[in-house]
Amino acid sequence: MSGKERLYLFDTTLRDGAQTRGVDFSVEDKRTIALALDRLGVDYVEGGWPGANPTDTAFFGSAPNLKRATFTAFGMTRRPGRSADNDPGLAALLDTSAGAICIVGKTWDFQVDVALEIPRSENIDIIADSIGHLRARGREAMLDAEHFFDGYKANPDYALECLRAAHGAGAHWVVLCDTNGGTLPHEVERITATVAERIPGIRLGIHAHNDTDNAVANSLAAIRAGARQVQGTLNGLGERCGNANLVSLIGTLCLKRDFADRFETGITADALSHLTQVSRLLDEVLNRNPNRHAPYVGQAAFAHKGGLHVSAVLKNPATYEHVPPEAVGNERQVLVSDQAGKSNILARLRDVGVELEPKDPRIDRLLDEVKEREYLGYSYDGADASFELMARRVLGQVPDYFFVDSFKVLVERRYNARRELVTVSEAIVRVQVDGQRLLSVGEGNGPVNALDAALRQDLGKYQRYIDDLELVDFKVRILQLGGGQVPDGNVSVDRWQAGTGAVTRVLIESADGAGNRWSTVGVSPNIVDASFQALTDAIVFKLYRDGAPAGTGPAE
Repeated sequence: MSGKERLYLFDTTLRDGAQTRGVDFSVEDKRTIALALDRLGVDYVEGGWPGANPTDTAFFGSAPNLKRATFTAFGMTRRPGRSADNDPGLAALLDTSAGAICIVGKTWDFQVDVALEIPRSENIDIIADSIGHLRARGREAMLDAEHFFDGYKANPDYALECLRAAHGAGAHWVVLCDTNGGTLPHEVERITATVAERIPGIRLGIHAHNDTDNAVANSLAAIRAGARQVQGTLNGLGERCGNANLVSLIGTLCLKRDFADRFETGITADALSHLTQVSRLLDEVLNRNPNRHAPYVGQAAFAHKGGLHVSAVLKNPATYEHVPPEAVGNERQVLVSDQAGKSNILARLRDVGVELEPKDPRIDRLLDEVKEREYLGYSYDGADASFELMARRVLGQVPDYFFVDSFKVLVERRYNARRELVTVSEAIVRVQVDGQRLLSVGEGNGPVNALDAALRQDLGKYQRYIDDLELVDFKVRILQLGGGQVPDGNVSVDRWQAGTGAVTRVLIESADGAGNRWSTVGVSPNIVDASFQALTDAIVFKLYRDGAPAGTGPAE
């Protein structure tokens, strides 16, 4: 035993984060993020609100297989005038396979009077009945005490009585919510400490919104005062100004001595080194630029630009770096001379089962390849399969399976036999397998769908390896390479100006009948060409992973 107190990390990206303006997770997006959080070591992954919308219902209907985290459903207390046994909302929560259920309940007398319009004593009964109902059916129950800090400041006795009701009914956690994000750290610490003192044995959590830019500080203040569960979202995603940034919280809790010496989390040192990757994975899923200046994980978080800072940091990195960048999977950048990258490459190679010595000359070749491709617009944070293929190709480990001679895509808009206006796509792909030329034609509801159908229609001796391959997600992002943002590192201004213009990045997720999933990326000024790159990588990755034999080369 370490002798440290345990802190529990609760991620609510898939619910609170989904309330962000412009964010719309698909079921596959939710699955990807949930599995990444599970690998990271988060204790609870809140999947959403089953029954509230079709996406969340479908996600809970095919719940991800989490190995560490407890899959959690979110809902609300029973409705006034209904028993817990007859409440459809609680029934929907219990119909899921979620091991834990978090329900939101009112703890501010103003909300009870104005929003619920019921006697305050009835609201306390509702909280107790709902928690007790979930516990009686074998679920780990917790209460999100909505507007708790405002409620406490208005009527502390009533707010505490609501918490006592949940605690007495068997709530595993009672989470103090700063719902409108207006409470300040000194208030959070004082009120949380009072709750811990007035209700002995209560297990407290903190759920902070960021409307005063204090969500992380409020969460840390609550932990200092006795909270042992902290809720947040990846990159601080959330409605209005966002939620507590779980990425920043993890970095601080694991690396800053005031917390790391006293507490432990489920995040191992190895998992922590993937924090940057997980943060950027979310941005890839959302098709948006990562925040370059984000603490711990931003591209500029450990960047140093010339002068005295560079001289000092090269002699003693701790002068201007409060933690080692590699601890969170980031890298140091000296903008006049890029010094970083090898540790990241080695870590990513270990992830895919490739062990190389740091002095292996192929590491420099691979690092150069990564930098060149990232300059062109590639990003491998959300495309592990393409990264593995690129790395193994540099290492000479990926054989040639087939050769693409050409492809063509036609899009026709016309009236069909029923005089309906339709758009039809047709693709023609010419490939060679062991010197044999094969021509395939495919139709689809779009050019990428048609290309996918044609490419996988006939690959000769490899066909049996790809019969169960399926394209399950497709994302497009337009990158403006040039428009004022000069890249870091050794890229000259002249070269940058020569490469101006928009290019398209395509990210494709594939799956097979064994339940494996992998993502590939393609980049080109032409969206169809970028898509074809990603599709080809998806097939080659499956052939390599499944041990398909090498081809004999193209015909002369």
